[in-house]
Amino acid sequence: MTEVVFWALVALATVISLTTAWALGANSNSPPFAPAIGANAISTMRAAFLIGILAALGALTQGGSISETVGAGLIDGVAFTSLAAAAGLLTATVFMAVGVYTGYPVPAAFATTGAMVGVGLSLGGDPAIDTYRRIATFWALVPPLSGGLAYLTATLLRRDEVPETVGVPLLAAVVGGIVANVRLSLIPSSTGDQGSVAAYVAELVGTPTVWGVDVVAVAATVVAAAVSFQFIRRRTQASVDKGIKTFLVVLGSVVAFSSGGSQVGLATGPLENLYLVELGLPALLLLAIGAVGILGGAWMGAPRLLQATSREYAQLGVRRSIAALVPGFIIAQLAIALGIPISFNNIIISGVIGGGLAGGSAGVSRRKVGITLGFWVLTLASSVVVGFGLYRLFAAALG
Repeated sequence: MTEVVFWALVALATVISLTTAWALGANSNSPPFAPAIGANAISTMRAAFLIGILAALGALTQGGSISETVGAGLIDGVAFTSLAAAAGLLTATVFMAVGVYTGYPVPAAFATTGAMVGVGLSLGGDPAIDTYRRIATFWALVPPLSGGLAYLTATLLRRDEVPETVGVPLLAAVVGGIVANVRLSLIPSSTGDQGSVAAYVAELVGTPTVWGVDVVAVAATVVAAAVSFQFIRRRTQASVDKGIKTFLVVLGSVVAFSSGGSQVGLATGPLENLYLVELGLPALLLLAIGAVGILGGAWMGAPRLLQATSREYAQLGVRRSIAALVPGFIIAQLAIALGIPISFNNIIISGVIGGGLAGGSAGVSRRKVGITLGFWVLTLASSVVVGFGLYRLFAAALG
């Protein structure tokens, strides 16, 4: 391969990666703020602006683990070249475009994972069976976990003996405690890994662990939860409506941040070997490219989608919307910690169904759910085949 062809492929792969990130920013990052818009807690344009900023920050500070899995953990024995990255990203992008056209959203995680596995096999690599088992187990657990957490959340909010001045602040406390333990690349850690606020406070204090438990980190978590509880409780005591709207905006913000961290790796992962090994560039630069794409997609494409989805969430009601978003935040952060690519739509849809069951009916067509699940499985399987064939086609064309 000549130098001119190499750099042309680098440019092509980068452009496709940006396009994929743009699509993720426009689509996958929109649901978190839809309930707040539906409740008239925030305007559409302001929500789109915040989504772009928060998702881009999440991509920069949390996107590394999933990017590494997609770029190096799906295939053993080979590394993705610029041609392989271009073929895989193009395959995933085409599948997502087909999903938009047909009206059945194709999970980006399914399309990208399948495409890169197909490309890797076409390169002559070996299947990473342990990684597949771990990813498949997590994917299989997402619907019952998200739906179950949403059911419990909606049940708590519907109980008459638990007033909203207590139930909503309790959920805020859970979210605040988790935020204190979210791993971020900008927080230093003595282990060299990403640190969290709670872990950083514990390192500053330097108190030894008790029975393997870091007491200071636990105390920092409790403080964060208490502050979150008290903040939302004061808002709900002053006005239940304003308190709930405040929580919807805060919840939408942390979910949008998590969405950026969990989705950017789908666009940047295929370029990991190319940028970090072949070109010797820092990982932060690659994540920045993905963050720019997500930012652009959120600002340019999200407003139209937000207007549509906000109407759907307005029909669901604020309690069911909260019940869908709380599990979304928890599961997204768990996936980031484990480095597992996920479908954010899968999490949200499962949460909506689980929240609906708490009211006696999911309000979702079983037929459509079945067709959607079948479409997702078909996406995963067929993207492997298409990725395999497309790389072979590209390789043959370049001689």
